[in-house]
Amino acid sequence: QVQLVESGGGLVQAGDSLRLSCAASGRTFSNYGMGWFRQAPGKEREFVATITWTGATTYYGDFVKGRFTISRDNAKNTVYLQMNSLKPQDTAAYYCAAQKYERTFYTYPESAREYGYWGQGTQVTVSS
Repeated sequence: QVQLVESGGGLVQAGDSLRLSCAASGRTFSNYGMGWFRQAPGKEREFVATITWTGATTYYGDFVKGRFTISRDNAKNTVYLQMNSLKPQDTAAYYCAAQKYERTFYTYPESAREYGYWGQGTQVTVSS
């Protein structure tokens, strides 16, 4: 089992930045691809970003457009999501996820089916 705990959310103004963190425990963190999803009230869960277990490759949702950066620190068992130029439409609960299987590469990195472990989420609210 992999346990995930997100932190770093909050209330910010449009144009501000936030860095979300996701601390993992329970298994060898460096063996898992890690991703971020988000869900706004009344909307479906949306893929934000992911990073492979090797750290060599990242994928982003189309809406990111260079504003967000995902990274990982295997020494700290933590994955980060740096969010810049935030917009009100970025308001959502942000969830960290770990890939379902160790040391595997994504077939569909944007699909929630690739992930087997989820955190409880951290709320990000962007005011205009």
